[in-house]
Amino acid sequence: MTRTDQPAVRTAGRRKVLISGASIAGPTLAFWLHRHGYEVTVVEKASAPRSGGYPIDVRGTALDVIEKMGIMPRLREAHIDLRRLTFLHGDGSEVTSLHPHAVTGGVAGRDLEVRRGDLTDALYTAVRDDVEFLFNDSIDTLDQHEHGVDVTFHGGGSRSFDMVFGADGTHSRTREMVFGPEEQFHRYLGYCFAVFTMRNDFGLSHETVMWNTPGRAAALYAVGDDDEVHAFLNFALPDPPFHAFGDLAAQRDLVTEVFADAGWEVPGMLAALRDTDDLFFDAVSQIRMPRWSGGRVAVVGDAAHAPSFLTGQGSSLALVGAYMLAGSLAGRDHVDGFAAYEHGTRDFVTLNQELVGKGGATLFPVTAAALAERNDRLRRLSAMPPKQGRPAHSALTLPEFALAT
Repeated sequence: MTRTDQPAVRTAGRRKVLISGASIAGPTLAFWLHRHGYEVTVVEKASAPRSGGYPIDVRGTALDVIEKMGIMPRLREAHIDLRRLTFLHGDGSEVTSLHPHAVTGGVAGRDLEVRRGDLTDALYTAVRDDVEFLFNDSIDTLDQHEHGVDVTFHGGGSRSFDMVFGADGTHSRTREMVFGPEEQFHRYLGYCFAVFTMRNDFGLSHETVMWNTPGRAAALYAVGDDDEVHAFLNFALPDPPFHAFGDLAAQRDLVTEVFADAGWEVPGMLAALRDTDDLFFDAVSQIRMPRWSGGRVAVVGDAAHAPSFLTGQGSSLALVGAYMLAGSLAGRDHVDGFAAYEHGTRDFVTLNQELVGKGGATLFPVTAAALAERNDRLRRLSAMPPKQGRPAHSALTLPEFALAT
């Protein structure tokens, strides 16, 4: 196990909590729990905060969380200025080209788009001197009882905490230990996707180009003038490919098979897929749970309510959910705090998850007729000014929670 250079100093009388996961929801929750007077430990199976990664959006209410954390200036400097989104027919000819906000409902000059690693690094930097981080480790067992939660770690050793939080992603191990198998909460949306980086030999700059045929999409995403682009391959599949999860070779074989006869730049993308060392593959899905807490354990972020990339709201929901969870616990025991977390946050989460049915999934039609209809809609959008935000993104006004003195 490795820790930060300045591990937290244990203080008598402070409630001790453990957070599993150091991506977005975990460090955000740690930041706010510390400010509400908790002694916080974060355990992360990776050896350090993950750098790099594909671009993510921060919109609406989540921007207020970023402002309150004092990291907005740093993220503004890291902002990706994506200027153009071009859609192509299957033969490579252009459907239309438009500003990305026309599709996403973003607000120019306010919304953020940054590399995932830039956000996680900013969050980690904001909290690393105040809480304890245990890298290269994970929770092995949880044993809840009247007075707390006894935890054993995969790397050895055990500790007791007043509460434990799962911020360990869509496939959360913490959630599985407390609430049962993922299948009961997993809502598959009919697609799988692969993301990886490759050389930018296309002359692309600050733009995304997306090729579509029914049930398949391929995109090249140039976040700037770099010599790399993010390659994206998305395809419809009736059932989740369980055989491919956790099997890198099976993932490559599946994607290659689906796109074997594809045109445009896809053959080169498949060649790069074979050699890439940063492939991320998953099903397009949501996590929907009837409750986000059990006893002294609660889940947050994608572990509680992954909305899928079709909504563009995964990172934003993680930021808002962590802020609301920490604030709801301020001055309350875990029973009342978890109830307040649910009461104050669920409607916002549900509204954003439902963006899938209000345009998100329609970017990837599975029939020729639906694809033609989508293309007509995009052409009409290109003649209109960009939208000025979706109500769902800002549907929650952040409450002010009293901080510990």
